[in-house]
Amino acid sequence: MKLKSSIPTLPVYDVKKAVDFYKSKFGFSCPHEEKTFARLVRDEVEIHLWAACNDQWKLRSVFLFLKPITTGAESFLVGTASCRIEVETIDALYEEYKKSGVLYDSNTVVEKTTWGTREFAALDLHRNLLTFYERV
Repeated sequence: MKLKSSIPTLPVYDVKKAVDFYKSKFGFSCPHEEKTFARLVRDEVEIHLWAACNDQWKLRSVFLFLKPITTGAESFLVGTASCRIEVETIDALYEEYKKSGVLYDSNTVVEKTTWGTREFAALDLHRNLLTFYERV
């Protein structure tokens, strides 16, 4: 038995806006999109987006102790996810993403880590963290 791959699934408020962002800023294509789900691909990488669109928790937040949150689609999950994506030629990707304005902040650079990678961080439209890395 062996595990073969993994697909990060990130929560977003608005799937359509997030898809447009991933296409224009990150260079992904979208072979499948619904109102509450999308499948994005670029080269060998696949990312799924899902709508965390349940705001009912806001209306009953004072009574959460009586009925806990259980849908898994609560809007407060947006911006709490992250994933790591292995790449080739990280410097070229860094320059592409620097121009498109998705780097984590203005101080973000490609950094060498003590665990044998060079990497940089970026944020999607809803502030989910994507870390791109290349093995040294």
